Amino acid sequence: MTERSTNYGLSTAERSRLVERLKGGTSNGKAHGPFVMPLNQAPHDDLANSETYKQMEIIRSAAQTLGIANPFFRVHGGVAGAESTVDGRVCLNFSSYNYLGFNGHPRVTAAAQAAIAQYGTSCSASRLVAGERPPHRALEQRLAALHGAEDCVAFVSGHATNVTVIGNMLGKADLILYDAFSHNSVQQGAQLSGARRLSFPHNDIVAAERLLLTYRPQHGRALIVIEGHYSMDGDIPDLPAFSDLARRHRAWLLVDEAHSIGVLGPSGRGIGEHFGLGSDAVDFWMGTLSKTLAGCGGYIACRREIAEYLRYSAPGFVYSVGMPPPMAAAAAAALDLLAEEPERVARLQANARRFLDAAKTAGLDTGLSRGFAIVPIILGSSIAAGRLSAALYDRGINVQPILYPAVPERAARLRFFLSSEHNAEQIDNTVAVMAQEERKVRATKVDLAALAATLQS
Repeated sequence: MTERSTNYGLSTAERSRLVERLKGGTSNGKAHGPFVMPLNQAPHDDLANSETYKQMEIIRSAAQTLGIANPFFRVHGGVAGAESTVDGRVCLNFSSYNYLGFNGHPRVTAAAQAAIAQYGTSCSASRLVAGERPPHRALEQRLAALHGAEDCVAFVSGHATNVTVIGNMLGKADLILYDAFSHNSVQQGAQLSGARRLSFPHNDIVAAERLLLTYRPQHGRALIVIEGHYSMDGDIPDLPAFSDLARRHRAWLLVDEAHSIGVLGPSGRGIGEHFGLGSDAVDFWMGTLSKTLAGCGGYIACRREIAEYLRYSAPGFVYSVGMPPPMAAAAAAALDLLAEEPERVARLQANARRFLDAAKTAGLDTGLSRGFAIVPIILGSSIAAGRLSAALYDRGINVQPILYPAVPERAARLRFFLSSEHNAEQIDNTVAVMAQEERKVRATKVDLAALAATLQS
């Protein structure tokens, strides 16, 4: 008789084989070799025959066999706030970065509309070529003030901000250290730079210093990159310790505040305010406009000479279209609201803490979350995460699963984003429903024969 574990009807060995298959391994445990396109094949056909595409199809087929609907690219029919109209029905929404409810706020919308009326919807070229629009510099000055920095440069994309700044500021003779949980944009920027790049275990400052002691003397410039609020886990770094580490080893420090502006600190000014640090504790304050600030784009707040250098040298600024004026105006209006209504930050933090405490009480695994705005529910199985997300959606709760390979299989999860606009009843009911459905998912057996047939076809 085959031994069964509690892994959704799979034995340990069966689960390992399934995970290996989904990862792209083979039944004999050997990795697939590189795809080589036949000489008589059209160039575009290599995508459909690549291992990456094949694995996408396997995962899609496996989900269909297991009865898990695709949770991605669902259509929202309005502003995504605490509630959202998804595929034509109103759901509680926990899949939005609209942390303080500024997206859709009348003042933010009016600012964008006024900018459209005066400047149109696009800069039509880079700011270097097409010139400035008043909303650009107004926004940059506001963002610099938010961080207590001398200046700021705003980019058209948050992802591109990290890629182009990190990729441009360092080169082959330099060293980049980044947290193992760093965003893809950080890793892409580090790769682009050509610098020696090393990751250290998540939030492990001892390991980071060990790397610096070993490798710092061999390089010119050095950069340490951390996040202010980690988007997968909802925890934060020890910023004072990392700032001290950077100073002692003559390294720059870049803090990605994408998920900490509007979330951390009594007035939402980010991790610096949370720890009571001055702006000089960090060299590059990076942030995005698409979350709390209800726009689109990214920025670097820094010393004046660095900002000027980036304006004339960063490829993602020089060779890319400028941020649309309506987005700059919307973000500036959101900054006004952030300064005027700090009670929104307090509500967000209270809501996230309530959700975290309720989930823990219900016996759910919340991982490393500190309960500021992001709370993961760790399931340890992509199948379980997909099934639980689908079950919650059927009950009017929209939350996305995070599956392998975005996270390791053992860390597959649902990821809840709280906002200031959620209320206590919504939070309590959601946790209660989730606890019920999670027990059902764990009791559901997997049809191994059907799944195996799908994977082998």
